Amino acid sequence: MSVYLSDVVSGSAVGLRGRLWRLSASELRAAAIEASSEILRLEAVRVAVVDELSLRPDDQVIASRGVGPWLAANTMLQVRDGKKIAALGAALRPFPAVAARFDGGDCSFEHAVLIVAFCESPPKGMPEEALPRCIDLLLAAASGVEATTTKVRNVIATLERVFESDEIPPAEDIDRNELRIASTLNGRVVVRGDFDALTGEMLLSALSNLTMPTPAPDGTPDSRSAAKRTADGFTELIRRYLDCAKTGVDGGQRPHVNVHINARDLAEHRDCAATPAASGDGVAVSDLDVGHMPWLGPLSVSQTRLLGCDCFLSTVLLDGHGAPLDAKPGKRLVSAEQRVALIARDKGCAFPGCTCVPAWTDAHHIRHWANGGPTVMNNLVLLCRSHHRLMHRKSGFVGKWVIRIGVDNKPWFIPPPSIDPQQHPRSANTTFKT
Repeated sequence: MSVYLSDVVSGSAVGLRGRLWRLSASELRAAAIEASSEILRLEAVRVAVVDELSLRPDDQVIASRGVGPWLAANTMLQVRDGKKIAALGAALRPFPAVAARFDGGDCSFEHAVLIVAFCESPPKGMPEEALPRCIDLLLAAASGVEATTTKVRNVIATLERVFESDEIPPAEDIDRNELRIASTLNGRVVVRGDFDALTGEMLLSALSNLTMPTPAPDGTPDSRSAAKRTADGFTELIRRYLDCAKTGVDGGQRPHVNVHINARDLAEHRDCAATPAASGDGVAVSDLDVGHMPWLGPLSVSQTRLLGCDCFLSTVLLDGHGAPLDAKPGKRLVSAEQRVALIARDKGCAFPGCTCVPAWTDAHHIRHWANGGPTVMNNLVLLCRSHHRLMHRKSGFVGKWVIRIGVDNKPWFIPPPSIDPQQHPRSANTTFKT
């Protein structure tokens, strides 16, 4: 029995697994993408239908005490999920731009929930006229195949810092900090904490080099889960502290808190720093004037200035595109100053779609040092260990990615023909890093 690509998405999954071997890898990829698009379309249809039913409930809906519980009672959904669907439909009514993007299948259910929640409860310091531009920023982060929940949450956090009010943002309110340590009946210890963003940044910075996956001596990948690595790292952190605070190194530097901010925003009055620079058709998230921490993202200008009163200040000169200008090109190993500049430019692994933080990256020579490639900014890019291996021909991978520094002095990635026959350059994934 033959298998047609259109039947995979439109037909039943019963018996499908035994027939999929007839499809090529490219057809399987196309089917997975088409099925995902169909799920987005049907989710939007369901939200619209449920919302209309909530406006015109009949006896069955009324008897179920609302359209959400009625939907759960007649499907395999939980009541809370039925209520979330009904709530999103109602929340989309006052925001047609968000509804249009969601209905068009270019914004997922989860991202639409985040956006309308922000629109319903915007920062207290945000004027009403700023809401349309904020919606544009949020929709830009939530649209397309590169959209992630991390990107949307990062834009929300950034906007909350831009429009500061007299109230302390929850992420910076140290009075909310809690740490509970309790022993259990079997003699173990349970730790639960809730910290402000700066304390969290310090903790993650201290743990980063202790929680990285560590291959076995024979090269076998680390089999520990992320939670187990974090627990092991936390244990080692305590041990080192008790042994006279032997902190080790983190990405070539001693662990510390990095906060990036434009010199103008650090120096100017708050009212000036809060005003996004004009950018033609709109404003990019990278234009919003707030501090930025590699682990936890945006930090308000006021908190950044507070840290700036007593800190070690590293200055990185940037060109008009925001790319660091070069310095000290003579050595094979990247200097501490160059690494600081690379972090300011790439904000972590620059490979498209990767969210690896700076501490877990290597400085990769685009043109290999052995082939005469200099250790200069326009020949360097930050890559996580997985993508670093990929650039050096990972075993079993067909084709080769090419990195070029564009006219904006930032890295661009050209995929192999096996991924994109047209080999369209892809920009580095640096805008929404947290």
